[in-house]
Amino acid sequence: MCSSSFDKGFVVWLTGLPGSGKTTIARGVSEFLKRKNYRVEVLDGDWVRKTISAGVGFTREERRQHLLRVAWISRLLARNGVVVLCSFVSPYRDVREEVRRIVEEETPFIEVYVKCSIEECIRRDPKGLYKRALRGEIKNMTGIDDPYEPPLKPDIIVDTENLSVEENIAIVIDKLREIGLID
Repeated sequence: MCSSSFDKGFVVWLTGLPGSGKTTIARGVSEFLKRKNYRVEVLDGDWVRKTISAGVGFTREERRQHLLRVAWISRLLARNGVVVLCSFVSPYRDVREEVRRIVEEETPFIEVYVKCSIEECIRRDPKGLYKRALRGEIKNMTGIDDPYEPPLKPDIIVDTENLSVEENIAIVIDKLREIGLID
């Protein structure tokens, strides 16, 4: 296995509006790292909500609890040598800071802002969530009737509206190399 300058793994937390491309980028980075023999896990909102956070809703406090569970699981995996790529809307700055504090007690944490306009996310709408929210069928939809607070100082910014998937994956990989987390 390739080893970084750490004996531990690290956590890459991708945050952005629903439909911005978080999971697509996480999967691309994962494929690259696996080809380099890193141990990698991708945790995304859909999977976690079906398993670890089954039944958890979308109020501010429920979202917080859901993300703190992910933070602890990510920290546990990372301290055991796994690179953890987390793909979550995680709309609130204060909760992302709480997640960062949990993870950074033991392992590096890299926040990636997956930047994409609400208009483009609505146009993409891969799961039909925006359409349903705009019809009033879904409450607390980030970007519609619940806020998304972009990071003020993310470690990495990728622009999925103006750059290709491949370009954005390269931006993340290049930054991980630059800061010494991968070879």
